[in-house]
Amino acid sequence: MALISNGIDMVRAIELPAGIRADGSSFTAPRTALVKWRSSCNDKFYQVYVNSRFAGATIDFERREMIVALPNSFNAAARIEVFAVEPKDAHTDFSSELGSAPVPKGRVKIKLLRSQNLPINSQAMIYSDGGTGQTDYANPVNKFPVRIWPCWQDKAGFGMSKFGTSDFGYDYAATLGFGRGFFGQMEFGADSDTIEWVSEPLPAGVYKFAVKIFDENDRESAASETGEVIVTSTAKPAKILTVASFNRQTNQLVLGIV
Repeated sequence: MALISNGIDMVRAIELPAGIRADGSSFTAPRTALVKWRSSCNDKFYQVYVNSRFAGATIDFERREMIVALPNSFNAAARIEVFAVEPKDAHTDFSSELGSAPVPKGRVKIKLLRSQNLPINSQAMIYSDGGTGQTDYANPVNKFPVRIWPCWQDKAGFGMSKFGTSDFGYDYAATLGFGRGFFGQMEFGADSDTIEWVSEPLPAGVYKFAVKIFDENDRESAASETGEVIVTSTAKPAKILTVASFNRQTNQLVLGIV
């Protein structure tokens, strides 16, 4: 193998801003990064690969940094690798020796409305059909139960806080107030909040999910099911981008991607 990894360490990637706004904040699209490394190879050139694709090479023995383009996707991390090569091989693409990059997967986020109607110490269990179309209620997909009201002080109700200092006979402790959450989705005009659950990485496909609430006596609610959720993998970065055609009547541009 022409690529040499021994002797190279301290590889760092620093994302570079594409511009600065008037308030001093920066934006980073299109995405580029300054890659730096340390090496004990004093008679070699260096190549950088991004997601197993050749991104560039140095032109002398001393250089230990390079600016490379990153995939314009925020759903998965980019894998950056630095190798030493013989000077004659500096501009040879050895991507085929690295193999294909891991196929990124997608995640699903489910939001649960934390209603005051749910009892203290209740827990939510989440189920999925695994892309088969049939939800498996025997095996929840969350590793740990989602605790709805882990602290009684967070819940509103009679005798839960300073008596008579809240609206409609309800007492409130640490709950959200008016205009601080999801408007109109809680009792007596107060606002509610949500709990978010994020799945493990899932292969591309169409999934359905369902949620059941269990109280401290293991009594369960009816299942609340989602519609179809489409999971797509992150798009691979384009190596070659060309204009295949352009229709002036429809103003449609067709790109060729390799």
